[in-house]
Amino acid sequence: MFVTPAYAEEAPPAAGAVHTETGAPNEGHHGGVFPPFDHTTYPSQLLWLVITFVIFYVAMQKIVIPRVGTILESRHDRIAQDIEEASRLKAEADAAVATYESELAAARAKANSIGATARDAAKAKAEEDRKAIEASLAEKLKAAEGRIAEIKAKAFGDVGAIAEETAGAVVEQLVGNVAGKADVASAVAAAAAKQEG
Repeated sequence: MFVTPAYAEEAPPAAGAVHTETGAPNEGHHGGVFPPFDHTTYPSQLLWLVITFVIFYVAMQKIVIPRVGTILESRHDRIAQDIEEASRLKAEADAAVATYESELAAARAKANSIGATARDAAKAKAEEDRKAIEASLAEKLKAAEGRIAEIKAKAFGDVGAIAEETAGAVVEQLVGNVAGKADVASAVAAAAAKQEG
């Protein structure tokens, strides 16, 4: 509060007078001591301190602490449920991964087995086909060799006849007489035997 010099020079008001600015009774000044530091008011200050402390303590005990406890307990329960749910989901995920890995390993083993079976079947089929082709070629080779032998025998047989005809024609040209077929055939046979021997 601002005090003017004229107000400070005025005489203090009488006891029981009403203060004009606040409307509160003016009981005089006690030497200018701040009321909370006035040792004459300590017992009432301590009494009100105890009453206020008890009221706040009871309010905290009955209202605030149970509400905070309930909130903390619900949060703790929710956290515990979340942890339990996370553990359950992790266990399910681990089980799913294990199942997936076992099924993948089984599928790989089955694929390897199918591949090996197919490879073995293909090898067996190729071997069968090769043997069949070799057998077919061997039969064709035998047939060709037989035909060649027949052609050779026929050719050798024809060679004898051609040789007889040629020899007869040569003798006729050289001698001028027709040689007998039996004589020409025996001469050709003797020459062939001499050549083979």
